[in-house]
Amino acid sequence: MDDRRLKILFLCTGNSCRSQMAEGWARHLRGDRIEAYSAGTEPQGLNPLAVKAMAEAGVDISGHRSKRVDELKGVAFDYVVTVCGHANENCPRFPGRTKIVHVGFEDPPKLAAGATTEEEALVHYRRVRDEIRAFVERLPGALVEGQNS
Repeated sequence: MDDRRLKILFLCTGNSCRSQMAEGWARHLRGDRIEAYSAGTEPQGLNPLAVKAMAEAGVDISGHRSKRVDELKGVAFDYVVTVCGHANENCPRFPGRTKIVHVGFEDPPKLAAGATTEEEALVHYRRVRDEIRAFVERLPGALVEGQNS
């Protein structure tokens, strides 16, 4: 790899939780090597519990916003990382040398659907947040490993 930062798009359906967490972690942990973005195939707005879970870990994503992938059409991505099955199955085509890698994470809002308190719900957000962090800590090497998955 050369010395420039890799342009990576984290893509999920709603761009409300998992892709936002991944963008936040990539900027926080790998900003020297990665230019991180996130978007959704069907944006739904930033999830406040995702914001809270990330803030607990020292990463502020409160300024992020949920956006459609076509808002980023001028960016020449090196990688698009789909973080949910639906986005992987419905991933738009990207021109040029962009590589698509799927690394699925469970959906915190779905996992927390039966929670009766915010604290009970946050358990799921924290677990997925930490799984995403572990993946991002292995970037960019994890992308080369994941290309054939």
